Amino acid sequence: MFLQAQSKNKIIAYLAAVSISIHVFMSWLLTVKFKFGVNGAMTSILLAYWIPNLGQLVFIMTKCPDTWKGFSFLAFKDLWPVIKLSLSSGVMLCLEIWYNTVLILLTGNMENAEISIDALSICLNINGLETMIALGFFAAAGVRVANELGGGDSKAAKFSIVITLLTSFFIGFVLFLIFLFLKERLAYIFTPDPDVAKAVGDLSPLLSISILLNSVQPVLSGVAVGAGWQSVAAYVNIGSYYLIGIPIGVLLGNLLHLQVKGVWIGMLFGIFVQTIMLMIITFKTDWNKQVEIARNRVNKWAVVDKDESNNTSRISS
Repeated sequence: MFLQAQSKNKIIAYLAAVSISIHVFMSWLLTVKFKFGVNGAMTSILLAYWIPNLGQLVFIMTKCPDTWKGFSFLAFKDLWPVIKLSLSSGVMLCLEIWYNTVLILLTGNMENAEISIDALSICLNINGLETMIALGFFAAAGVRVANELGGGDSKAAKFSIVITLLTSFFIGFVLFLIFLFLKERLAYIFTPDPDVAKAVGDLSPLLSISILLNSVQPVLSGVAVGAGWQSVAAYVNIGSYYLIGIPIGVLLGNLLHLQVKGVWIGMLFGIFVQTIMLMIITFKTDWNKQVEIARNRVNKWAVVDKDESNNTSRISS
């Protein structure tokens, strides 16, 4: 986010390209060539995670002279509000990630659990691949809204939200049609088992709807991050996922015997409620007031180095 806020996106893309290339090669080397199995795959994933982090750190320390002046104890000034904001962001994201894990655990207690978990895992993987596109819009919306609010332009912030939403929705709609048409054909990318493929085909309409919803929800979450509403978004996630989505999934999957399809319908209800709530919050917001809030935050958290302050006062005198 530090680099994205400065529109230094190329270096992020380059590092991501290097990371995925090394990841593919190492996955083949460790799992196929040396037959390390799951341990080899996890080692490859860890390398893929660390390469961009280390690369960005080196870039910041060597190529960002205007925004990185080196470490200073001034970084600890008014740290608690920043920690609270970071914790809210972490909780917001964790609640979304844990939601899918809970769904897999629920599916494991159903009939034909092995086939159900295989089908659900394939659908979640496909959904996750599509979500990577939406996460790009998540980051773009967060950075753009934050920059516009910090610059005092509420109209530009609203315009950015609308354009990002429409663009992401259009891409999601195209993918919705593609996945709705492909059905169980998608499963054969992951497995040769016809029973699992049939189960994936049964879930494909629900998967397509999830893809459509997931083209909107991450953008709204990005807006929440950019505007500093992480705490609000965390409460929305708790209510929509854990108080609505999971109970409905349990009810439909176990009591009404819809099995994995019922669990997925519950997930859709949770995502739908979350999307509607975030949309209402976004479009009912007074963005002029958000500009004032952003300005107050900047003034409160701005840290001026003593040397810079002394130089400024000498110049002015």
